[in-house]
Amino acid sequence: PGLDALEAAGLPASDVVRLAGKRAIDKFELKPKYVAPDEAERLPSNMSFRTMKTLDAQILDKLRDQADPLRLRSDAAVIQGQLEHEIETADARAMWLPRDLGKMLVAFEAQPSDVSLVIGAGAGYSAALLGHMTDAVIALENDEALVDSMVERFAEIGMDEAVGVHGDLAKGLPDQGPFDVILVAGMVDEVPQAWLDQLSDGGRLGVVVSTGRGIGAARMYKRAGDTFAYREAFECCPPILPGFEKKTEFVF
Repeated sequence: PGLDALEAAGLPASDVVRLAGKRAIDKFELKPKYVAPDEAERLPSNMSFRTMKTLDAQILDKLRDQADPLRLRSDAAVIQGQLEHEIETADARAMWLPRDLGKMLVAFEAQPSDVSLVIGAGAGYSAALLGHMTDAVIALENDEALVDSMVERFAEIGMDEAVGVHGDLAKGLPDQGPFDVILVAGMVDEVPQAWLDQLSDGGRLGVVVSTGRGIGAARMYKRAGDTFAYREAFECCPPILPGFEKKTEFVF
């Protein structure tokens, strides 16, 4: 049948064209001669395969709603297709690999009554996922254009639980806290105390802290009174969040 007939049957024409194009490329595209990459290029890919283990079924379903709405691919194909590259959404902002973001969201053990905050929310993708998991989520960005885009996007998808707010990322939102869940949507060298101070008692902060060579450790902080402790949940290499690099000192 033609594209019009498929679309009338409930299959978006864009998905049909995309699938047909992918199959044509897989079949006819000439494959270049293999050249082994150097170690620096291989490392992120190796880390991706090494750290991909299990993913919660509910998180996978939500990722599939975006990446494979027609349910044409297996679970393994949906995840494997996202291994190599983040999707850039704006200057210095990119979506995490679904594998990494999904594992971080699972580690939060978020409850429906939780109030959450996403720092450096970018396009608002991670905030939208948290909106499905928690009672309310604030998506914080320091770029007003990004905030405006997020507000429009949340309205388009009917995400009433999420709101975009403009502010200083390093300061967080102390006037809106405390928060039960805080997600930092990027890799940092150091974790500002201000973020930890905005956790509720028992609240969790998820952040990836750089360990060098473009790789980071996903830390899950938890507050108990005035004490903060963390565990390292897994290794990953999400986009670096600008402005949170460790300051270098000149020494004679």
